[in-house]
Amino acid sequence: MFAQVGRVTVRGADLMVEIVGSDGPAFVWCHGVLSSRAQEDADGLFDWRAVVDQRWRWVRYDARGHGQSTGTNNVAAYSWGELSRDCVGLADALGIPRFAAGGASMGCATVLEAALAAPHRIDRLVLVTPPAAWENHAAQAEHYRTNAAYVRSQGDDEGMAAVSVDARPPILASMGLPTPNYAPASPELLPAILRGVAASDLPPPQKLAELEQPALILAWDTDPAHPLATAERLAEILPRADLHVARTLRQIRDWPRLVGGFMGVA
Repeated sequence: MFAQVGRVTVRGADLMVEIVGSDGPAFVWCHGVLSSRAQEDADGLFDWRAVVDQRWRWVRYDARGHGQSTGTNNVAAYSWGELSRDCVGLADALGIPRFAAGGASMGCATVLEAALAAPHRIDRLVLVTPPAAWENHAAQAEHYRTNAAYVRSQGDDEGMAAVSVDARPPILASMGLPTPNYAPASPELLPAILRGVAASDLPPPQKLAELEQPALILAWDTDPAHPLATAERLAEILPRADLHVARTLRQIRDWPRLVGGFMGVA
């Protein structure tokens, strides 16, 4: 299976990009906060190689400040709106006029913002573990701000260790996954990333209702950072949405099949 990895400069950041598959339309994937391509590979949860079997190119990248991509201490650069501009900007840089877009958590929010900003560019949506939003946003935002303050007070090593332990969703606790290494591109960027996420909420429901793309929503239960309420509300709001809720490891492991099937529909 063809894979290409390299840096692409987008809006002042050097993004590490990987393209799996050599032809076909593009499926651009956006990971969650403090994650990366490497962390997703270690977890093995969001392996969408099944889309390549449907003749799509899977385009995945480390968001700015994450993984092997460069970042900034500017908090505003990590808002979901700004990250959505990176997503569309990457498509521009790669010469991709129209694409399917998917993301988990922060990546899910990035995709929704991008779809609103450039609806003519995005073909369909894969929305995985939507983050706490609207009436549930304030408590989670305070949690991120508290973590940011803790990192600043304790230093990079102890702060990162605490955030890594805290970031593992409860539903994954019994899965035997390796200890997460939620490392940003540089540890000193962590407070800015957390504060940028804390300042971001999903767009208003009335705006999201304007999206006409088909959407596959994949959610899991018992995770306060990604409450089922957000996924259910999105399923009600988006005109062409299909929601699947995983409550067991087996159901989570079935997600690649669901995504492959969704991407195979003309």
